[in-house]
Amino acid sequence: MLNQFSRTQLLIGDEGIQKLQNSRVAVFGIGGVGGYTVEALVRSGVGTLDLIDNDTVCLTNLNRQIIATHKTLNQNKVDAAKERALEINPNIKINTYNTFYNKETQNLFEFSKYDYIVDAIDTVEGKLSLIENAKQYGIPIICAMGAGNKMDPTKFQVADISKTTVCPLARVIRNELKKRHIKKVKVVFSTETPLKPQKTEEQSYKKTIPGSNAFVPPVVGLIIAGEVIKDLIGYDKKNTGI
Repeated sequence: MLNQFSRTQLLIGDEGIQKLQNSRVAVFGIGGVGGYTVEALVRSGVGTLDLIDNDTVCLTNLNRQIIATHKTLNQNKVDAAKERALEINPNIKINTYNTFYNKETQNLFEFSKYDYIVDAIDTVEGKLSLIENAKQYGIPIICAMGAGNKMDPTKFQVADISKTTVCPLARVIRNELKKRHIKKVKVVFSTETPLKPQKTEEQSYKKTIPGSNAFVPPVVGLIIAGEVIKDLIGYDKKNTGI
């Protein structure tokens, strides 16, 4: 019988669909990257998602965030994402946390319950904490490195953190993980040299914020979702014999 996942089923089979429906994925950061990750995970049939973000949808999100519309302005991002997810798949279970993730709030989360963790947050402290918790509980994690100030979506790669180049954020995370004796963290990073954002009158008195666009963050988010899906169903192992 046809259902909304029939086309996916043609690629990954009944077993793959069942694995996704039985999986619980936590997405930390529901912005330009994380929002598209959530979108793809929902459309792929993941059964349970935990969405973590303390921000609200604002006007400047409209240029790149899939949950951002004039209708959702000023909504909590996790609530906007949940509403959208349930419109796509009414059977999905969504747990929302309108929370800023850091070491002070990490105890709110039962990491042992997750089958996969997506790091799509901005802070170095938060990323390191997520990686440490993932390693402690033996949970797979994939981390988004810098997506801001980029114009070439073809420059993004999936690699271990030790193999990253060019990306300033990846360099910081790599050095900090060495201090913590943590190895083998899957990341998505760009080999494009970051652009210097242009000054505007509105931002001249503020700290520099990264520029972004409608096509780079979505690519990162979809790459991450693809890696999560393939790992959950064991795609690489099945097709490479590893």
